[in-house]
Amino acid sequence: MGGKRLNVVVTRRLPEAVETRMKELFDVRLRDDDVPMTRDDLAAAMQTADVLVPTLTDRIDGALIEQAGPNLRLIANYGAGVDHIDVDLARNRGIKVSNTPGVMTEDTADMTIAMMLAVVRRIPEGLAKMQTGEWSGWAPTAMLGGRISGRRLGILGMGRIGQAVARRAAAFGMSVHYHNRRRLRTETEEALGATYWDSLDQMVARMDIISVNCPHTPATFHLMNARRLKLMKRDAVIVNTSRGEVIDEMALTRMLRAGEIAGAALDVFERGAEINPRLRELPNVVLLPHMGSATREGRIEMGERVILNIRTLADGHRPPDQVLPEML
Repeated sequence: MGGKRLNVVVTRRLPEAVETRMKELFDVRLRDDDVPMTRDDLAAAMQTADVLVPTLTDRIDGALIEQAGPNLRLIANYGAGVDHIDVDLARNRGIKVSNTPGVMTEDTADMTIAMMLAVVRRIPEGLAKMQTGEWSGWAPTAMLGGRISGRRLGILGMGRIGQAVARRAAAFGMSVHYHNRRRLRTETEEALGATYWDSLDQMVARMDIISVNCPHTPATFHLMNARRLKLMKRDAVIVNTSRGEVIDEMALTRMLRAGEIAGAALDVFERGAEINPRLRELPNVVLLPHMGSATREGRIEMGERVILNIRTLADGHRPPDQVLPEML
């Protein structure tokens, strides 16, 4: 990669190995602290940078993109989801957008299964008893949960992560079902042992566990709304490791408190870090701080993909992970 080094601005702290490599390759501006940039800081960065490396905590909307300077050529997102970026307007302004697809697949699928087990087997409740010293010994009817073997799992969104969840669920002896924007090929369904449901309503009404694994788009906002949540069986649980906006969180909270849904495990929330306080009070709810992709290996791989996209652009080629309109 010859010629002038690209001016790259990174909006959050990244793993040390990633930052070190970026310093070797680019004229990079890194963060000293690990808090989101202010909107004014983002605007200033976009006016001077050749490449911006944002994360999901940075909202790159149309107003910011309109303020971008003439040098901004690429928004190299550190993450797979791009619903926080106005991709269409960026493209119209001649600014490419890339992401890091596939890197988080296995990590997020692992966490999805872990959260299923946590809520069904009541693991956080048991842990709390041990930490507070409330446990007085084993009893035949104490802390009874359920087994996941034999349960019907309905996967909402059968992309890379949904399929990885399906493979793990089959190993646990679960019956795998799914609803997706497009039906999978027959050979893929057979390999996964998955049954397709054209009607999401019918699938939701018959599943023991619902796993949300679809992206947030205008079409999926509140896809699990109050009406659809009411279709769930009273002894069913819902797990979300995708995007919080897919579930109507207020409706879910009401139904959990009323005992109309048996439990929930949530790693993402509709309003980001602003979690409904009434969710925290419920013993049948597992809440995690967006940990689905939080492995050292995965975060370093994400950084490597960002670097690959930037280097490919610098070499005069289209970034391999460029987000195109048909992908949204």
